[in-house]
Amino acid sequence: MGSKNLHNNLQGYAFMAPAMLVIGVFTLLPIIFAFLMMFCKVDLMAGSWKFIGLDNAGKIFSDVKFWHAFWNTTRYVVVVVPTQTILAMILAVLLNNKVKFQRGFATLLFIPSLTSSAAMTLIFMWLFNNNSGLITQFINNLTGQEYKFLSDPQLALGVIMAMNIFSTIPSFMVVFLAGLQDIGEEIYEAAAIDGCGQVRKFISITMPQLMPVTFYVVTMGIIGCFQIFDQAFILSGGDGGPQNSTLTFTLYIYQLAFNSSDMGRASMIAFILAIIIFSVSHGIDKVFNADKVNG
Repeated sequence: MGSKNLHNNLQGYAFMAPAMLVIGVFTLLPIIFAFLMMFCKVDLMAGSWKFIGLDNAGKIFSDVKFWHAFWNTTRYVVVVVPTQTILAMILAVLLNNKVKFQRGFATLLFIPSLTSSAAMTLIFMWLFNNNSGLITQFINNLTGQEYKFLSDPQLALGVIMAMNIFSTIPSFMVVFLAGLQDIGEEIYEAAAIDGCGQVRKFISITMPQLMPVTFYVVTMGIIGCFQIFDQAFILSGGDGGPQNSTLTFTLYIYQLAFNSSDMGRASMIAFILAIIIFSVSHGIDKVFNADKVNG
């Protein structure tokens, strides 16, 4: 019996070995490598490492650009995550109400999620172009004022927010729609017998039943928003402008690593970002009480 269990265990480990090897080489080793680099002054071109302890942390927290990246990313998360979650839930509820051509509407609404973020960014840059953008011209004609969305530090980040909300709502809508279709119709029938209206049903039945799905959507939204990079990079040309208004954590990491060749500080900020994402996600877990919700 013992030899059979040993054989089964070895067979299992053999099947796991290729995946564990890939994870180890391409995930664990880079993490360890980056952890060591954040305590050093690293020049990859020259191949030199110099241990400097926590000097990188001191440089980061005294760097104005770091705080620009921090506040820009925080604003981005605070605006985008609740907005995309609420709108995705509303669209899912509307589509779930036995509307005609439900599948067609869902497919049509899902198209933005199939478009690459680079292509979507170029489309929005064209729509919000300072001189000839369709949305820019419409708003300028409507308000009688001249807005330059891409060059105004107060508005540039808003363009990226709008773009991300537009492109992520469809995928989260489908997740909510799947959750709605798992709710038993008999629950709503019982509520109707008790005299509950549509609003009461939504608050007392739909929202609590969708709590596990909402937790997933909010968590994935937070992780995705904290890691925003390509849209900010393309819209600003990689410099985080105008006036650092579109500088995000990941874009600043890129600038330090590849423009300034400061891999030590880039690694330090990457770990700071990881800690922030973990802390916020853990806080969301406590707020939603996810273990009991899913349990």
